[in-house]
Amino acid sequence: MKVLGSALVLVAAGSMGLGSMANAADRSVAEPVTLSSGWQLQDSAKVSQTGDVIASTGFRPQGWYAATMPGTVLTTLVNAGVYPEPLYGENNRPDKIPESLARTPYWYRTVFEVPKAYAGRHVWLNLEGINFSAQVWVNGVQVGTMKGAFKRGIFDISPNVKAGKKAVLAVLVSPQPHPGDPHEHTIHNGMGLNGGITAIDGPTFLSTIGWDWIPAIRDRDTGIWQKVYLSASGPVVIKDPLVSTDLPLPRTDTADVSVQARVENVTDAPQKGVLKGSFGDVTFEQSVEVAAHSSQMLTIDPKSTPAMHLEHPKLWWPNGYGPQDLYKLHLSFETDGKESDNKDVSFGVRKFSYAVADSENLTISVNGVRVFIRGGDWGLDEALKRNPRERLEAQIRMHQIANMNMIRNWVGQSTSEDFYELCDKYGILVWDEFFQPNPSDGPDPEDFDTYMANVRDKILRFRNHASIVLWCARNEGNPPKKIDDALHVLMSELEPNRLYQANSNDGRGVHSGGPYHWRTPREFYVYNEAFKSEIGSVSVPTLESIHGMMPEKDWETINDDWAEHDLAKGASDGDTYPAVLAARYGKVANLADFVRKGQLMNYEAFRAMYEGRNAKMFHPTTGVITWMSNPAQPSFVWQIYHHDLEPNSALFAVKKAAEPVHIQLNEATGEVQVINNLDAPLEGARAHLAIYNLDGSVQYEHDYEVSAAASLATTLGAVAWPANLSAVHFVKLTLHDSTGKMVSDNFYWRALPDHQDDLTALGGLQAVVLDAKVSRSDGEGKSVISVTLHNPGKAVALMSHLQLRRRRSGERVLPVYYSDNYVSLLPDETKTITMEAATAELKDEDALVVVDGWNVGVVAGSAAGVGIEANAAALVEHWPVTGLPMISAAQ
Repeated sequence: MKVLGSALVLVAAGSMGLGSMANAADRSVAEPVTLSSGWQLQDSAKVSQTGDVIASTGFRPQGWYAATMPGTVLTTLVNAGVYPEPLYGENNRPDKIPESLARTPYWYRTVFEVPKAYAGRHVWLNLEGINFSAQVWVNGVQVGTMKGAFKRGIFDISPNVKAGKKAVLAVLVSPQPHPGDPHEHTIHNGMGLNGGITAIDGPTFLSTIGWDWIPAIRDRDTGIWQKVYLSASGPVVIKDPLVSTDLPLPRTDTADVSVQARVENVTDAPQKGVLKGSFGDVTFEQSVEVAAHSSQMLTIDPKSTPAMHLEHPKLWWPNGYGPQDLYKLHLSFETDGKESDNKDVSFGVRKFSYAVADSENLTISVNGVRVFIRGGDWGLDEALKRNPRERLEAQIRMHQIANMNMIRNWVGQSTSEDFYELCDKYGILVWDEFFQPNPSDGPDPEDFDTYMANVRDKILRFRNHASIVLWCARNEGNPPKKIDDALHVLMSELEPNRLYQANSNDGRGVHSGGPYHWRTPREFYVYNEAFKSEIGSVSVPTLESIHGMMPEKDWETINDDWAEHDLAKGASDGDTYPAVLAARYGKVANLADFVRKGQLMNYEAFRAMYEGRNAKMFHPTTGVITWMSNPAQPSFVWQIYHHDLEPNSALFAVKKAAEPVHIQLNEATGEVQVINNLDAPLEGARAHLAIYNLDGSVQYEHDYEVSAAASLATTLGAVAWPANLSAVHFVKLTLHDSTGKMVSDNFYWRALPDHQDDLTALGGLQAVVLDAKVSRSDGEGKSVISVTLHNPGKAVALMSHLQLRRRRSGERVLPVYYSDNYVSLLPDETKTITMEAATAELKDEDALVVVDGWNVGVVAGSAAGVGIEANAAALVEHWPVTGLPMISAAQ
């Protein structure tokens, strides 16, 4: 799987043995166990026996595949060597991986042992997610069915199994009824239409028919895509607890916490018992009698339990606004002095609001503080749902590093417990959606009951997460009236405190609609909408990422392999992008030159995408979400990092623009602005402007006294451009607070107004060889590399790029968390960059930092366990001149 690098090797990590899901050894409830080993898979057409036989101990599978669990059908078949890695090159074409996979049911089967500790208790089989429908069999008996990718299956299998004995589980998983006929992405045909008939099935991975950011996935992600586990309980179970918090804003020194929990008696006799709970220093309990086969809703709040009124609570804040403090509620139900069931619920004390007095636009405030939304759209976390927690954490952490504070879960395609837990951890608000695309991309759901059952279960399962800020019914369209009416009722029942936004493209100043192609920075300052839910640009990966996603034969020709990875005619204007790049920065010599120039293009567009909205922060703009921040597959467009988890320059452009306190050049008006996202004014600060010519000489300097109000963009004044500027020149901005500490700096390259889109003069920029000092420290499973770069030359060192590798093999380390990257250094300027990686990812090798850039080299050096040198393979002259032609669209 060359394209996946080290990042997706983690897929196998969750498929080894039975894992405990909790560590509370002192509890009397037997612990859950994950069923992750011993699974087998087979095409149902190749199995003549029925479910009762397949799920029996006497059945002997012949020719079945060892199944990846959790995992889709195609994931297993790829891991078994039946099909090649789909996302590499053009392996995903239907002549290599057949469309028949999306029309074939498959059997999953495993043998497991029921823990002895489950004796005398109810035994539950829990399936957290299958796609699309399933028949579930245990020891020869069908125990239930499932339908829809986002609804759990929870089955009482007590009559079918015995503690301490082996049992057989067989699941017949069927694909969605309407898999559709996908459009193949080619240079000639472009990206074609998005979606199709798959949307009629409602709660599924409808994007897998193919979109302009993902090719058709041949099995449509059919399979058991989330974990399967056993649990045990006594006669009463706790179901779907809800924790609500409230603050007496503007005060935040107290909080009211309320807990609701349904207790269900699963036996034939009435049960008396006590619901107990604890979090922090708070404990409570409530006695109840529950009739046979019935349930009761219990509520604990400050009215009945004064301890639920907290003094000086720890608050949960979005990224950049404060810490992400969380509480853990432990609930248990006891009967006859024994624990019957327990649940742990993580929650945050915070309060959302969605409107302010001075605006009609969607304005999200958290704990009384306005939050300017800077987010990323996620189409699908990974094309084949190969996204174990370790990989998902890297993806979400990189959003935190980029100073983002929201992920929009487009059409709900990335729904998993890990996703929400990690967004809680890193302070990433979630704009969450259900399962309907733009009406032009697919029909309305046909099965209302299945659709609503999946929506309901999703809300019940995830609503306690601090990060979810709103629910949206449909992407770029209104849901059918029947569904909309039902959702309003459902929200009033289950979610009275969160906003329900029916349409991602309408209402409260929200607007989608792109554009999605590369544009000049000044164009990102021109808009009408207040809250932009989709806007994007081409985003070229690093040279090494491109080499990793396609065979060498395709490196130097823009062909159908590039189209398969999203660079073709369509919303991104991928067919015209190479010409736009060449006109702006000069004729392209080869792929290395394309990448080198593409990083400048990335940085320009993605910084302006956010700075353009900064310029009118809260007057009227309230948010901007890039389409997209996360790629579902290796791609040339719409991403801040590659599928292999290596960031490109877009991530660091967003990180710069989204700083809590930020200085910027308004690239439409030529004014200097200070953007203060914080809820406190910036007083007594100083800003400095310096303009440099191509030869590195200073042509103009100016100082500003800064007083910047809270939650506002403050304009310091227009730049007085001098008359003696070179054709392309540089602008350096710095902002220091009242103590002299630098809080923000920014750097621009700019052409003269009479040829503002011609930056080809940068090609004459003198080469710079940087001095460097490097060090390494290891601890707690992490390696931290520190690199101090110094520019000893007279010219600007433009877009210096650092990449971490293993020294002996030369392979990249992935993922790596950089404090900054693609940095530009003025003459005699010094910057220190840190990078963090898991020590295990160095594989007992020394670390090596390689450096490249627009005109950048580096003096080689080393220290204990780490070295630094130039990235010779990234140089344009390292490769033959090819002109990087695009194959004719007429072919």
